[in-house]
Amino acid sequence: MPRSYVNLDDRPRLTAAQTRITVTSSRKRWTRKNPDLTDALDFWSFAGAAANVAMQIGWPEVAYGVMESKVPSGALMHHPWKRARTTTQYLAVAILGTDTERAAYREAVNGAHRQVRSDENSPVEYNAFNRELQLWVAACLYIGFEDSHQLLHGRLSGEDLEHFYQRSSTLGTTLQVTEDMWPATRADFDVYWNTACERVQFDERSMQFFDDLVGLRMIAWPIRAPFRNLLRFLTIGFLPPLFREQLALEWTEDDRRRFEHLFIFVSFVNRFLPSFIRNGGSYLLMRDLRRRIGKGANLI
Repeated sequence: MPRSYVNLDDRPRLTAAQTRITVTSSRKRWTRKNPDLTDALDFWSFAGAAANVAMQIGWPEVAYGVMESKVPSGALMHHPWKRARTTTQYLAVAILGTDTERAAYREAVNGAHRQVRSDENSPVEYNAFNRELQLWVAACLYIGFEDSHQLLHGRLSGEDLEHFYQRSSTLGTTLQVTEDMWPATRADFDVYWNTACERVQFDERSMQFFDDLVGLRMIAWPIRAPFRNLLRFLTIGFLPPLFREQLALEWTEDDRRRFEHLFIFVSFVNRFLPSFIRNGGSYLLMRDLRRRIGKGANLI
């Protein structure tokens, strides 16, 4: 029997105040009725990418699967640009792709995941095919989209949150997560998320990995120098209090206000940008995917 990581029969001890960032503005800013995940593909949604990686590696099994990667061509610290392309392409196909395209990408990811498993030297046991580990990763991805959407468009009502959530299961089912594993409602997702966050734990090695990530140590100094401070600010801003505390990161109320005001400004600017600029990257990635499928080329 596969190991069970989250017991949903137990009432979660953590609350949203600990496991979610705070978005105070409820004023709607440039949004449509009944938003869904396709509305979350604005390029600013990826501003929290490093924070999302940090959340994912909060589970030690995911952390060591990433840090001990046996697929050098896809390792974040060795080939950051390729990893960025394959990850964003995964998100694009999970949200915009057909069932056939998702199946093709799933098989491509499976080829890499077959090599990602612990060995006798690993401090924790992991296997990239473990569906519960994939469910945690997919849940982190959903959190990132929901948080960035609310920062850009204002806090969603309960009804809008439910509508936004309903097409999100493909973030997991494009991997090995089954439909019945994905929480059925947004309220069910809250229970899963708060319970799963009880397992979050960073050790010295995963904290160093996080520091290398936000320090952009995987890319050349002339490129990282202008962006490092902004990335660190954005990353800490997108991390819930629980993760900041475990990573020993300082974040004040003034920081939070600056963070939210930044997104109010970005939202105002975005209003005047055509959709092909705001969302064009995801559609270009889908064109690239379809070209690769048509030519029988490697997808990742």
